[in-house]
Order: sequence, then structure tokens, then C-alpha cells
Amino acid sequence: MAFPHNSLRAFLSYAKKGLSRAIETSQKVTIVTGNESGDLDSLTASILYAYIRSLAPPRNAFTALYMPLLNIPAADISLRPEFHALFNHTNINVSHLITLDDLPTDQGSALKPKNTRWILVDHNKLQGKLGKKYGDRVHGVIDHHEDEGAVPQDADPEPRVVEKCGSCTSLVIRTLRSSWEASSDGSSLSSGGGYGQDGLMINDASVTRTWDAQIAKMALASILIDTANLTADGKVEQADREAVEYLEAKIYLSPGAAAQWNRDRFYEDINDAKRNIDGLNFNDILRKDYKQWTENELNLGMSSVVKPFHFLVEKAIKGTFEDKEDQFVTAIGDFMGERNLTIFAIMTASTSSTGEFQRELYIQALSAGYAAASTFAKENAQELQLEDQSISALSEKPGAMQISSEGPWRKIWLQKDVSKSRKQVAPLLRKAIAAEST
Repeated sequence: MAFPHNSLRAFLSYAKKGLSRAIETSQKVTIVTGNESGDLDSLTASILYAYIRSLAPPRNAFTALYMPLLNIPAADISLRPEFHALFNHTNINVSHLITLDDLPTDQGSALKPKNTRWILVDHNKLQGKLGKKYGDRVHGVIDHHEDEGAVPQDADPEPRVVEKCGSCTSLVIRTLRSSWEASSDGSSLSSGGGYGQDGLMINDASVTRTWDAQIAKMALASILIDTANLTADGKVEQADREAVEYLEAKIYLSPGAAAQWNRDRFYEDINDAKRNIDGLNFNDILRKDYKQWTENELNLGMSSVVKPFHFLVEKAIKGTFEDKEDQFVTAIGDFMGERNLTIFAIMTASTSSTGEFQRELYIQALSAGYAAASTFAKENAQELQLEDQSISALSEKPGAMQISSEGPWRKIWLQKDVSKSRKQVAPLLRKAIAAEST
């Protein structure tokens, strides 16, 4: 039975309770999850997919209810102030989200793989512990990263969409737009009715249009962030533009939402929150937007940071600046050790002193990763337009640390091709590791 047209808040509450009941009674579940960085695009794409699919599930769906899973522990939501900024616009809060904490950890109450079907958004290969346990239960994907071939080509009745786009959420909109429209036409916008959060029928089209406007704002948040409000050269695709146009139309159908809507102001609100990481410590900054892969038993980790590299250096240094190099390398080494990493990369994205968008790339490798790191640097320097830097050249503090030839392999560059984000750089690093490990 399809979930009745309702608010996002009601849907998330219903899905969370449904997951708990399904685990307790060993019922089947369909889980929609984003990647392990748990970023804004993964959040909105998974919720949007699950919401629309639950309104209009395919005839031969594994289950009628689709449950959106945020692929991080609940505690890590505090590292993402942009989530809280978005929730102010969508009438939901942290307690409504399903996170890794809601999945059973002990064998006695485990969620059996045979009782699950997984749909991936914003990635196309289930990684880590989830991948080991449920990897062969993945049956459907919408993603904008390089296709790893892990999802079956025949994913019917779920889609298999892997293509270039600024935001994965844009592809979800394009793929499921007709289903959203059909559910709206059938349950509210044409009849003037919908179901309130208490389950009672509401004969007021304005209420259901308000619900749609809230969902539209949620989806717009990640699209606008990932495309810099549709201005990012080399990232914006037609699907992004069409999604924004469609979602704004949803907002304008709600008189109350339309009267307050200002896209530029909305984008600035979410973007300012995302960039507000001054209160986080060094370790939390690296954890905030982190991904990890394994290639031939060597682990690669990669963090994206929305501040320039000197900000990280200064966060890592405690007390005096006399041993700043040792402190920074040790801090990175500790982070790597906790995750058993052979190679760790940091990509920064910030605005330069002259007001231009810039990227920096830092790589640190243990001895087992020396060859792969060197291969990556040699083979991709031209494509990424890597320009060698010293930490002192990038730091605002006088006499900032220099990278020495002792200790772990590490290097920093100014990446002049700013169109290449982690989405493009990570596969190049993985390729280098795989080549050196064979």
C-alpha cells in the first residue's frame, strides 16, 4: 500500500517507526542510502527518492515503503551545520532522520540481508561494513560519480542511472518527476485533499502544496550548493537547471512559501552554514566530509574541506609553533592510524585573497603507498594542473611549516583546474593504487 500524500516530517517519522518494526519482526525492508560522507546531496537524494517512491511504489516493488538512511552515525550530524540550516526551512529535525545508529549491531537482532533491498544514491558501490554485509542486495542506483559496475545492469523495477551531473538530487528529480506529479494529481492537487500528520483527511490543497514546497526546498538546497547556485563552470548540467526550475515552480504553487521565497538568500543561508566550521577541532573537520575506499587491501581516505589549507595547519598546531611540522604530520598520521589508511588526501575549496575560487590538494602516504602516491603525482600533474606549493606559501602565519623529505611521503599542490573535485580526483588516486598493487 502506497504511503498517502503527506508532509516530509510525517513521512520520516513513519519510515523510522517502520524500520524499527521491520527489524523486530524480521519483515522485508527497502533502504535508500547515500555515500558514507553523509553530505547534503546524499541526505536530500535519499530522502527525496524514498519519499516519492513510497507515494507511488512500482507494482513489483520489494516493499511499498522506502526508507531513507543517512550513512553516518547520529552523532556526526552535529558536524554538519548546513543540515540544521536546511531543517529550519523544511519543518523537520535531527530526530526524524534514520542513521546508522538505527540499524542493529548485535547478531541476535541483525537485519538479515535476505530481508533487505538497497537503493544507492550519490554513489554506486556500497562501501565499508554495509558493503560487506549487504553489497549483493543492491538493486538500483541514481548517481553522478564514475560507474564502478557494482550495481546490476538490470535493476528493474528500480532505475539504474549513473551519469555526469552537478548534483545527484537533480537526477533523482528527473527520474522520479512523473511519479511525484502522478501522486500529487491523484491525492491532492486535483482533489484538494491530503492526509494530515494525525492521519485525518485534509480537504485543503494549500496544505498539500505547502508540503510539496518544503520538499522542494530540501531538494534545492543540495542542487544549489553543489552547483554554486547554478554558476559553477564545468559542473552545471541541463538536468540541474531543469530541476531548479521544476522545484521553484513547486514553491510558487504555495502562496505562503512563494511570498517568502528568495533563491539567492536561501542559497547564502545554507552555504554560510556549511562553511561555518571554525568551531570544529582538527579531527572533526577531517571527519565532516570524509570518504574511504579499499584497493587491493590498501585503504585510501579522502577529506574535503571548505577552508584553505593554512586553516587546517593552524587547527592542527597546539601551543608553540616551533615544532609545527611535526605536529601537523603527526596529527594527520593519527587520523590515518585510526582508520588504517595507507594514503590520505585532503582537498580544500575556498576563495583566494583576490576573490577567486581555488583548490588545494595534499597527500600523505605510508611506505606501502609511496609508489602509488608518486605515480598519481606524475601521471596527473598536467591534467589537474598541479602547481607545487610549500606550506609557508599557503599559510597566513609567518614561518609556517615546510614539507621536508623525512618521514611519510607528503606533498601539497595548488590545483589550478578547479573544475575537478573529489568526484574526479578520487578515481585517479584509486587507479594509481590499483596499478601499483598488481
